[in-house]
Amino acid sequence: MVSEVARGAEGRNEAAAHPSFAEGFRLWLKLGVINFGGPAGQIAIMHKLLVEERRWIGEERFLHALNYCTLLPGPEAQQLATYIGWLLHRTAGGVVAGTLFVLPGYVCLMGLSALYAGYGAVPAVDALFYGLQAAILAIVFEALVRVGKRALANRLMVAIAGLAFLALFLLQLAFPLVIAAAALAGFLGGEIWPHLFKVSGHGSKAAAAADRILDDGAQHVKPSLARAIRVAALWLALWFAPVVALAASHGLADTYVQLMLFFSKMAVVTFGGAYAVLAYVAQEAVTHYGWLTPGEMLKGLALAETTPGPLILVLEFVGFLAGYRDPGSLPPMLSGAIAATLTVWVTFVPSFLWIFVGGPYVEQLRSNRRLAAAMAAITAAVVGVILNLALWFALNVVFPRLSFFDWHGFHLPAPEWASFDPAAAIIALAAAALLFGLRLGMMATLGAAAVLGMVWRLILA
Repeated sequence: MVSEVARGAEGRNEAAAHPSFAEGFRLWLKLGVINFGGPAGQIAIMHKLLVEERRWIGEERFLHALNYCTLLPGPEAQQLATYIGWLLHRTAGGVVAGTLFVLPGYVCLMGLSALYAGYGAVPAVDALFYGLQAAILAIVFEALVRVGKRALANRLMVAIAGLAFLALFLLQLAFPLVIAAAALAGFLGGEIWPHLFKVSGHGSKAAAAADRILDDGAQHVKPSLARAIRVAALWLALWFAPVVALAASHGLADTYVQLMLFFSKMAVVTFGGAYAVLAYVAQEAVTHYGWLTPGEMLKGLALAETTPGPLILVLEFVGFLAGYRDPGSLPPMLSGAIAATLTVWVTFVPSFLWIFVGGPYVEQLRSNRRLAAAMAAITAAVVGVILNLALWFALNVVFPRLSFFDWHGFHLPAPEWASFDPAAAIIALAAAALLFGLRLGMMATLGAAAVLGMVWRLILA
C-alpha cells in the first residue's frame, strides 16, 4: 500500500515536471529579455533556468542538444533554445522559443540603429552599455566555470578542452576543424576507453524524470523521411520567398536583394559562432559593398554585444545602415527598418530549418555509444572555445585597443597598455563579486553594473 502511494506520488511529481505551453512561453520571453553575454552567457542562463531551477530537461539531454547546435552554422544559443522548445512543445514550442530568443534584441537594436543613423552617439545609452559590457565579462566567466564543471569529467576531457583553446587562441585554426578533430577523437577513443568519454551531470532525479516524460510522449522526435521533406520544403520556402520576390521585382542589384543574398550565404557558412565570421562580414560590408565604415562596424558590434540576443544581430545594424543610406523612394528610416528586418529574416530562418529537419535524427543518436563519445569530446572542446571567447572578450573590455604580433607562427593579441580602462575593470570585478561571492541574481547584477557605468560616464569621468 505504501509503495503504491509512493509510486503515485512519484508519478504526480513527474507529471508536474513537464511544463505547459504557457509556462514555456513565459520562460522563453524572460530568456529573450535577459540573454546577455554572448553564447557562453546565454547557454549558461538556459542551463540554470531549464536544468537546475525548473528541471524541465535533464543534464545529458541538454548537453546532447548543445553538441548538435554547436556543429551547426548560425547562432548556437538561439538554436539550442529552438531545439529545447521543440522537444518540450513540438514545432510551435520551437518557433516560440527561437523567435522570443531574438525578438527583444531585434527590437532593441532596431531602436539603437535608428538613433545612431539619425542622431549619432547618445551619451546616456553609451554609459548604460558601458556598465553592462563590463558585467557581461563576469557573466561569461561564470558560464565558463559552470559549463566546465559538467563537461570536464576527467583529465582527458580537460586535455581536449585545453588543446581546443590553444588551437583557436594560438594557431587560429578554423573552428570546424577543431570540432571535427574532437569528434574524431571521441569517436575512436570511445571504443577503447568508453568510461573516459562521458559528460558529468548533477544527477537530478527530477531532471531525469523530465527526460523520461519527453521520451514517453514524444512522437515528434521520431525521424521520418516524409516529414523531413515536408519540413525542409516549408522552411526553404519561408527562407527564399522574399529573396525571390524582391529579386523579381527590383533586380539583383537592389540593396535589399544584395543584403539578403549575402547574409543567406553567411547563414550557411557561419560555423563557430559570430566571432568566427565577423571579420569576413566586416571586410565585405565595408570594402566590397560600402554599406558602412570600419568604425561603424565596430560600433555595431559594441551595440550587439551589450543588447540581449545573439551577437550575430550585429548584422541587423549593418542592414539598417545599408537601407538607410540607399532608401530609393522610401523615407530613410523606413528603408533602414525594412533592410534590417530582411537581414534578420535570412539570418535566423535557416536556424529553424536545421533544428526541425535534423532534430529527430539527432535524438536517435543518444543511444549510440560511439557517437555519444564523440559528442562528449565535442562538449569538452566547446569549453576551450568558450575560454577563447571569454579571453578575447576580456581583452576587448579592459583594453579598448589591441595590437597583434607574430611569434614563431603564432598570431597573438597584445593589449596596448596605454588604453587600459580601470573603470571597466573595476565594474567587471564588482560584478564578479556579486555573482560569485554574494550570489546575486543575474538581473540584479546587470542592474548594478548599469548604474555604475552611468555614474562613471555621466558624472565622474
